[in-house]
Amino acid sequence: MAGISVIVVAAGKSERFGGKESKVFAKLDGQPLFLRALQLFVNREDVCQTLLVVGPQDIGQMKSKFGANIGFMGVKLIEGGTERYESVANGLGEVSDDAEYVAIHDAARVCLAADWIDKVFEAGVKSGAAIPVTPVTSTLKHVGSDNVITETVSREGLHMAQTPQIFRKDVVTEAYAALKNKGPDAFGDLPLTDDAQLVTAVGNKVAVVQGDPRNIKITTREDLKLAGAILKVLPQKPIARRGAFEEAQW
Repeated sequence: MAGISVIVVAAGKSERFGGKESKVFAKLDGQPLFLRALQLFVNREDVCQTLLVVGPQDIGQMKSKFGANIGFMGVKLIEGGTERYESVANGLGEVSDDAEYVAIHDAARVCLAADWIDKVFEAGVKSGAAIPVTPVTSTLKHVGSDNVITETVSREGLHMAQTPQIFRKDVVTEAYAALKNKGPDAFGDLPLTDDAQLVTAVGNKVAVVQGDPRNIKITTREDLKLAGAILKVLPQKPIARRGAFEEAQW
């Protein structure tokens, strides 16, 4: 069985979420988002390591309030950087030697069924790199700074990327090594917001599997309501409790 190290990235600035507290601490059905994201992976037999990367602005609160519980779950806490790719790079630096593959997942995506994770992990082990995607079905408009449509963009062949994204360890570490050596400006004008984006930019092929539109990324507080409704209808396998720590502890 492949050994997979999972990096859960919870290092965003949460600017669009609003409020004084970072999005990763927001609760959904009584549990913080980061915990729900971790629970997707910590009990999987194919996962040999789970890493939680938290932004510099949140690392103190995470350590003081949740550090003992995270350690009890067997999760390693890592401080991230100011940009997402810096946070992922910090996580990659702590990946276990036992891991053959690395999966990277956004902590803001908690509406996942175990079977969907199975599917993308299986594809990644088979091909060396795989991500879930969903096709763009709406008409796309390019809008200028004056809020006026400038053009209609073809949606043919366009897909929206989701996480978790999984890569053979050498594939993703070499891609991030190239980023460190060359800098982000060497990879085009687009901001580096996606790991598959970087892996393909250095010449590797990335397979895709059919994702699910219910795998939303929580960005605003309104998204919490939608996520709560989605969780009620997701096909979920039972999640084992970890010792004496019940939901009230979080």
